[in-house]
Amino acid sequence: MTAKLDGPRIAPKNGKAEALVVLVHGYGASGDDLIGLAQAWRDILPEAAFVAPNAPERLPFEAMAGYQWFDLTLRDPEEYWQGCLRAGPSLDQFIDKELSRHALDGRRLALVGFSQGTMMSLHVGLRRAVTPAAILGYSGIIAGPEHLATDREARSASDQPPILLVHGEADEVIPSDALPFTANALSAAGLASQWHLTPGLGHGIDMEGLAIGGRFLQRALTC
Repeated sequence: MTAKLDGPRIAPKNGKAEALVVLVHGYGASGDDLIGLAQAWRDILPEAAFVAPNAPERLPFEAMAGYQWFDLTLRDPEEYWQGCLRAGPSLDQFIDKELSRHALDGRRLALVGFSQGTMMSLHVGLRRAVTPAAILGYSGIIAGPEHLATDREARSASDQPPILLVHGEADEVIPSDALPFTANALSAAGLASQWHLTPGLGHGIDMEGLAIGGRFLQRALTC
């Protein structure tokens, strides 16, 4: 049984939604933490609806608020993979419902993840029945790269979304080595990606990364 997700939404600036941007937060955060990205991008994406679902699980610490897509106890590749397998269907179904809410085709979807949310965005986005318009991942890493080629083997070479990876060079949570690791894993599965490494930036999103991500989404979603 999949969990029912919900979270803050921001309606299109200009009337009916012509695209959907799903913002997938990181470990220990919530949709409220990431929905602010919508305010930064609304002017350049005036016809996009934004939604930032809360992950299905509360953190297992009484003194800490926030949510998790899956436990991070061992912080090893197998935990990432198994966690994405468990949480993926809930996010996938949530996306379907949001697309239906706005009467949008799956090709009008963009996924934006941060940290653990990037793992989820890549995992779900690259396996959806209808290829999304874009996947943007901040400060994350791919889960289960050894499974990706097999999971996508029935797809044509042209059936792939634009992918942008953005990472801080001084990231202390998910080291910047995750950027080339993820880009190389995508390439091995026949998927091209763009990337940007920000000197001196830790585990976060700065104004430069925000602007780069916004332009990327604008190109992908502008009809």
